[in-house]
Amino acid sequence: MLELIGFDGDDTLWHSEGYYQAAGAEFQTLLARYIDVTDSQVQASMLATERRNLQLFGYGAKGMTLSMVETAIAMTDARIEARDIHRIVQLGKTVLEHPVELLPGIREAVEAVAARYAIVLITKGDLFHQEKKVAESGLSDLFGRIEIVSEKNERTYRRVLGEFELSPAQFAMVGNSLRSDIEPVLGLGGWGVHMPYHVTWAHELETGLSGQEERLISVDGPAGIPAAVARLGERAAASLAAP
Repeated sequence: MLELIGFDGDDTLWHSEGYYQAAGAEFQTLLARYIDVTDSQVQASMLATERRNLQLFGYGAKGMTLSMVETAIAMTDARIEARDIHRIVQLGKTVLEHPVELLPGIREAVEAVAARYAIVLITKGDLFHQEKKVAESGLSDLFGRIEIVSEKNERTYRRVLGEFELSPAQFAMVGNSLRSDIEPVLGLGGWGVHMPYHVTWAHELETGLSGQEERLISVDGPAGIPAAVARLGERAAASLAAP
């Protein structure tokens, strides 16, 4: 049976990716002053740079900002002016300073799940930025534990479950990203509730899941989370009872 439910933060509890998308759109407009390229070319170059830099900078707005500077210098053959590099830095700051806006109905959904299960928040990204968002969300009081991690993979989830002294079969993760929130958990033998967000970073779209896995339930919004968790709890109990 399920004993612990994990929740993702960005784009599961509060809005996030839209701010990154807005910064990216302004970045493309800025580069258009120097070079004649399509938005897709800028996006592809930026994504490639971010992927190369993930092991150095990690996830979040600071890594994105440094990758934008690197991309701008490379794509303009170092012709970009200092004032526009400064503007890129300002774009990164706007993402870091954006207000925390909860998804409608998410507090009620988390409270409903917390009434039946122990819950943990597992969010990845820059430590300072994620701590700020957690504090401003007004949700921290609902979680028995908050984990801010550099990467979400099987190793990370295995560590968290080990500290709770639970097996993967006793754990379900709720999140918007199949790649980070769901796939590693299912790979360990856990369960997942997928709540897609209307925009997703291209890197997070890469997954080996179809979305139709037996240990996975998809919901349209926060209101569907408690029922989905309850159904997974029933499936988990049935799997334990099976001969």
